[in-house]
Amino acid sequence: MRTLDIGENTALRNAIAVVDAPVRPSPLSSTLTFTRRALLKIKHVPEQLMDVTLTPVIFTLMFTYLFGGAIAGDTRTYLQFLLPGILVQTVLIVTVYTGFTLNTDITKGVFDRFRSLPIWRPAPIVGALLGDTVRYSVASAITLGLGLLLGFRPDGGVVGVVAAVALLLVFAFALSWIFTILGLLMRSPNAVMGVSMLVLMPLTFASNIFVAPETMPSVLRAWVDINPVSALVTAVRGLMAGTATFSDVAWVLVAAAVITAILAPITMRIYRTRS
Repeated sequence: MRTLDIGENTALRNAIAVVDAPVRPSPLSSTLTFTRRALLKIKHVPEQLMDVTLTPVIFTLMFTYLFGGAIAGDTRTYLQFLLPGILVQTVLIVTVYTGFTLNTDITKGVFDRFRSLPIWRPAPIVGALLGDTVRYSVASAITLGLGLLLGFRPDGGVVGVVAAVALLLVFAFALSWIFTILGLLMRSPNAVMGVSMLVLMPLTFASNIFVAPETMPSVLRAWVDINPVSALVTAVRGLMAGTATFSDVAWVLVAAAVITAILAPITMRIYRTRS
């Protein structure tokens, strides 16, 4: 094997030498890069959208026509009450997949490479959460579109509907931190899915999504009254009906901020210390 002489060695060093060190990407740039990564995963694997396209249709049709006549006397009247709640339930169920996809990346070793990069440490997680808002938006659009076809009419108009969806997306982003933590702690994606559903079921089904709390037993009603999902449903219903108060919306925003303030640092601590 030929040995490089001094001149060739110097030329080679000059060729591969880095004159200026690359600029460290900003937190915003890093986050947007990982957001784009999440969107590209949807683009290249469109089957990921199966849950957000089929779940809204199944839930809306099933609950409207199963319970509409028994609860409200006719399906059209019940749909006016139910659709905002179904919208909330659909989007919150989709948040479970945040932890599922995160755990999938972890089991494949992808996040170990991310942690070795000279980037803002929360960027991979925050970017993934922002990318998932596209999934939430798709689920919202399908639910609303089907509701309009079935006869749902929001008295709050377009402004009320847009405000309701925006409020829902903010809360869903906050709630996603719960499932992100589970994605970091659980050993497999299936375990994440199972535990996440155990967390989500009491929040969605034991709420005011399907019926008014006044008809419930006192013990169950006590939980429903303090359930943050119930407050979210009340605010979304009010915005769509044009009857929401400032306190309805403010309570949800405060709850979302508190959830994020508590769970985001916990998530990042687990992410940094995960072996």
